[in-house]
Amino acid sequence: MSGTVETAIEIRPFHVDVPDEALEDLRRRIAATQWPEKETIADQSQGVPLAMMQKLARYWMTDYDWRTCQANLNDLPQFMTEIDGLDIHFIHVRSQHEDALPLVVNHGWPGSIIEQLKIIDRLTDPTAHGATAADAFHVVVPSMPGYGFSGKPTSTGWGPERMGRAWDVLMERLGYTGYVAQGGDWGAFVVDQMGLQAPDGLLAIHTNMPATVPAAINDALSRGDPAPAGLSAEEQHACEQLDRTFKQVEYARMMAARPQTLYGIGDSPVGLAAWLLDHNDADGQPAAAVVSALDRTTSATGELTRDEILDNITLYWLTNTGVSASRLYWEYKGGFFNAKGVSIPVAVTVFPGEQYQAPRSWAEKAYPNLIYFNEVDNGGHFAAWEQPELFSTELRAAFRSLRSAK
Repeated sequence: MSGTVETAIEIRPFHVDVPDEALEDLRRRIAATQWPEKETIADQSQGVPLAMMQKLARYWMTDYDWRTCQANLNDLPQFMTEIDGLDIHFIHVRSQHEDALPLVVNHGWPGSIIEQLKIIDRLTDPTAHGATAADAFHVVVPSMPGYGFSGKPTSTGWGPERMGRAWDVLMERLGYTGYVAQGGDWGAFVVDQMGLQAPDGLLAIHTNMPATVPAAINDALSRGDPAPAGLSAEEQHACEQLDRTFKQVEYARMMAARPQTLYGIGDSPVGLAAWLLDHNDADGQPAAAVVSALDRTTSATGELTRDEILDNITLYWLTNTGVSASRLYWEYKGGFFNAKGVSIPVAVTVFPGEQYQAPRSWAEKAYPNLIYFNEVDNGGHFAAWEQPELFSTELRAAFRSLRSAK
């Protein structure tokens, strides 16, 4: 991968250019995989099944074409800039509508900028998708440090808090004096931290993985204790989902404790793919939405496809960011879903496939300046990737009331 060198050092154009040798090496390594024996049970509770991985590996080695993803990336304006001593890669697409609202979109793990690509045109050109010019955004999508084309930290300290400060620098550097932020998965942690930092330019945040759990409930569930009595049906359901989630995060505990030990995901493409696939959502582990995509070759409605899953995995491989991305879990020492004390305007969309469905009662206490709350019928943990039209509609609705204030 190479960046275009220009005399201007603050913001320089970036172009993805993967050499043929790197793709040939990828295919060679897949072919040389030393496979383990088949799992000893009929379900997926021991991890990603052998047959699933072998089927995906065959396609990855023989038919998958990275060049399509590379061309899609290079069709978008990409840039690199140094913030706090680290190169930050980002996509920046300005809307044709000058009154558009600036928006910085945060990805998560095991995702990347790839998971946000389908919402960019829907947000920057809303009139082409059935919305109005008043719903337009200028969209900025940065790669988190240690992910994708951004630099890899060589010292500690690049957690969500520092990323939040960096994105404010980025938006100011792009000339935006007022902007909003969106985050899911780790991006939700980043926008919560941005909300706590409350820089002058940040008008509001939107999260699709809200941190709303009251302290007493969060502490009890984290210890494996039962939830307290007296909860509403929605609150009790959320507790049951959280209890399940906390029992399905072995991968997170490993990355939080020993990320440097994961040499296998830096040396084996199949090892990396299995590691990235074995995260959970509300419907299972491996995540049901991702597993279903492995048999989907095309989608007219924006659902995840096999090639999109492999685009993301291949980006991790080509940039050798399996381990560097994992260190984010080690860096962060706070709670996952507990209320943080954000007081700026907050918008929340609750998707049914999320780790837990935040009750409105919790959201109103966690975010006292709650400007938007909506529970939708479709979509999951990676909502922008899985349901891009619905996700874009939610962002338009969430920030509609703020446009006059930007």
